[in-house]
Order: sequence, then C-alpha cells, then structure tokens
Amino acid sequence: MPTHALHSTRVITPEGMMEATLVLSDGKFQEVLPGRVEPDGVPFESFGSKVIMPGVIDAHVHINEPGRTEWEGFETATRAAAAGGTTTLIEMPLNASPVTTTAEAFKLKLKAAEGKLHVNCGFYGGVIPSNINHLDELLNAGVFGIKAFLTHSGIDEFPNVTEADLRKAMPILKKHDAILLVHCELESPVVFPQLSVVGSPLSGRHATALPPDNRQRTTDNSYKHYLASRPPKWETDAIALMIRLSAEFDVHVHIVHVSAAEALPLIREAKRKGLRITAETCPHYLLFCAEEIPDGATEFKCAPPIRSRANNELLWEALKDGTLDFVATDHSPAPPEMKETASGNFMKAWGGIAGLQFLLPAFWAGAKERGFSLEEVARLLCAAPADFHGLKRKGRIEAGCDADLVIWDPEAKFVVGEAEIQHRHKLTPYLGKLLHGKIDHTMIGGTRTFADGKFASRTFEALRK
Repeated sequence: MPTHALHSTRVITPEGMMEATLVLSDGKFQEVLPGRVEPDGVPFESFGSKVIMPGVIDAHVHINEPGRTEWEGFETATRAAAAGGTTTLIEMPLNASPVTTTAEAFKLKLKAAEGKLHVNCGFYGGVIPSNINHLDELLNAGVFGIKAFLTHSGIDEFPNVTEADLRKAMPILKKHDAILLVHCELESPVVFPQLSVVGSPLSGRHATALPPDNRQRTTDNSYKHYLASRPPKWETDAIALMIRLSAEFDVHVHIVHVSAAEALPLIREAKRKGLRITAETCPHYLLFCAEEIPDGATEFKCAPPIRSRANNELLWEALKDGTLDFVATDHSPAPPEMKETASGNFMKAWGGIAGLQFLLPAFWAGAKERGFSLEEVARLLCAAPADFHGLKRKGRIEAGCDADLVIWDPEAKFVVGEAEIQHRHKLTPYLGKLLHGKIDHTMIGGTRTFADGKFASRTFEALRK
C-alpha cells in the first residue's frame, strides 16, 4: 500500500489529544509526528480540526447470518458499522441458524460471511447444556469467547445454561484462558405495579376482572408493565452467581449489557477483590429512559429493559470510575412483524435494539453533556474493547498499530433519518433522534471503507482469536 499522510489539529493518541500528522503504509501507522508535517513525496491530506480517532470496536453484535439473514445479514450490518465509524465488531453465536455452538456451525458462519464484510469481524461461540464437549474445538477454531444465557435467549436452539452446566464448562474455559460472556438474568417471581385501565386500578393479580381484549391491550402494551416483568433483582441475582463462579474457577467472566444500577456495587466489589470480572453497558441504557418510552413503542424493547433516568445516571458514573469497562451496542434487529409494530405488544415483541450504526454518535450525545472528554470516548469505544479481546494492534493510534481509524466532527449534530440507516430494517429507537458527531471517513488498514456517505467495494476476511 502506498505511503500517505493524514493531519488534524485533534488526533487522539495514547498520550492524549494533539495536533499530529499520521504516516500510513502497509496497513499500519508508521509514524505519529507532532504538528503539521508534509513529508517529501508523500500524498498529504489535512482534515483541519476534525477528530482523528482509532476505529470504534463494537464487542457485542448480532448479525443473524446464516439462516436468519432476513433479520440482518453480514452485508447490511457491516455497511452500517462502517457508516458509523466502527472498524471492528465481534458477532454473537445467536441468532444465526445453526447457532454457533460447534466448530462445524462456526465453519458455516465463516463461509456465509465471505465477501460480505465491510469491516473487521470476529466471532463468539456459545455454550448450551448439550454442547459442553464441543467447547474445546470451538475455542481451538478461533472464537473470541463463549457466550451463555442464564434465562431463555428467545431462540429455542440456544437454551439457557444452569449453574450445574457452568460448573462443567468452566474448567474447559480455564484451560483455554477464554472469556465467558454472560446474559445475566435469573428469573424469580415478579410483583407487577398498579396500572390504570378506563379509570380503574389493575394489577397482574386483578387482570381477570376485565374483558380479555382490554386486559391484553393495557398490560401487554404498557412499557411500565414490561419493565416490571424483568426487575433489577433478576440481574443482581445472576451477577452474584457469576461473580461467585468466577472466583471459584478463576475464569474471566464478562457481564454483557448491564442495565440495573443495583448491580454496580457487586461488580465494583468484585473488581476491588481482584476477581476476573469485566462488564459493559449499551448506548440505549444511557440515552433513553423508561419515563419517556411510550406504550406500544416496541422498538425500545430489549432484555434487560431500559430503566429509569436516575438508574441510568448511575451507569454513566460507573463508566467514569471504571466499574463498567466499555460500551457496546448489543445490536439485535428483527423484522417489523417480529417487533409487533402493528399491535404494540411488548410481551410478544422480539427483544432487541437496532443500533450498530449509531454507537459513536449515540454515546457522544450523552457523554458530552456529562463532561466526558474525547480521550475518554476513545478509551471506552476503542482501546478498552481492543484490550478486552487481546487485539494488540487495534484500538490506538501509535506506530506499528493497524491503521483503523474514524474521522469525525464532534460538534456536528444530525437527526437520524431512514435514508441514512444502513441496517436491513429501519426500525430503531434512534430514528428521529438528535445525535451528536458526524462521521466523515472510516478507514481500515489505511484505506477508506466509508467516506462522505459512500462505501468502498473492498471486503475483509474474518478475524480469528
């Protein structure tokens, strides 16, 4: 690859933000030169005060191919990632069909991805009760970790594991020094709040006093009712279990999509003790709040659910103090009919947020209001997930690292419209939302994969651990 140089007054490096010139060749940063330097005989491009930052790394994405490409697919998902400044993503073992719980299923997924990847893409495997004996071969095949659910995943082919299952799996994970990523919800009895129906109080207990049509329309379309159906206790019980197992087996346990602030003291204490616990949250738990979600707006449905504004402010604080390690989208789209857009039925709708394209501008929209610096954004969206996955040449701008970067304007604002959404389906809670930070260029290995609204034709091979 020919050598070329990029300049900005705001380049985010491990040493902080600085005016710098980046010399790129052979897919890597060759030099980071302070100030504006125009090397002789080298093509030079200045981006003024636009921010040059390492490419975003999204560590939690559901793409659903093969088998459920009508939900998303590699082509549309990775174009959306590129349009949002994401240069690397790691894809979950569901909701593809077959689910990625054997090495053979992993091979099918790799085959399905060929020629369709517009960004770097790695993969997780999964653990279910019936595949414990397949974990060795999955990890040897190059997956970046193993995902488990402690409650029903929504996909019958990917049932949840029990503590007994995990006790069989963890010695294998320990042998490989592999990460166990866990959806932490443990079901327990739920007390539903009072709901108002045609002027009368209604709780789950008294629902039978109303005609069936009224009962279903009121409780099932109520966001308050859905929120109460998955209380914080489900998260805290599950996280307490995983902390205990991590300590016992000395296995790195990663808590995905933390939504309940009640769980933060548990995670904080586990880290204080030196346990191998990490945790993430998602932009939708930071930007949206339960008080503002209309009844029937199933595009907001996810599990665990979006909680109160006061709860979410504590998640922001946990990102500041290091209790939460990074931010990922948990992009989990589905066709509109599966989201029950016509009925507005939260209890039947698929639980997943479509947001892969908006990780950087959605996070920045809330982060800038709370005093986060651009350097902290780069840490939480780039360096921390790179370190988490052992991607030593990604997530930072320094000599020898892969020249994966995003060039963006943090002062620019935009309202998300359907025309720019690259996801297969346009149903997302970000539609019509004012976000901050316009992505101008996304570069991978020093070449543009997205620039000024247009995509390059280049595709990439899958990453292996």
